[in-house]
Amino acid sequence: MLERTLRKDRTEVTFVLPADSPPGPVSVVGDFNNWQPGAHTLTSRKDGTRAVTIELPHKSSHSFRYLAAGDYWFNDDSAGDLDGSNSRLHT
Repeated sequence: MLERTLRKDRTEVTFVLPADSPPGPVSVVGDFNNWQPGAHTLTSRKDGTRAVTIELPHKSSHSFRYLAAGDYWFNDDSAGDLDGSNSRLHT
């Protein structure tokens, strides 16, 4: 799930997943972090989910996927768009 918060000069996007599905560490990997695994690892929240927030420019589009333990890549169905085999995020 994606949560967006509009700020004066940027959009904060929070990537949210259940605490244990998939199990193990998960990071969000995309063109905004040069597809670098581990650059944005989701951490536990009090509500039982895990998340990471990144800042992106207003009115921009980005390709991304999640990377879980065991080299398991998957998309975010809530993103709404696909870019080839990747999820597509619009701010």
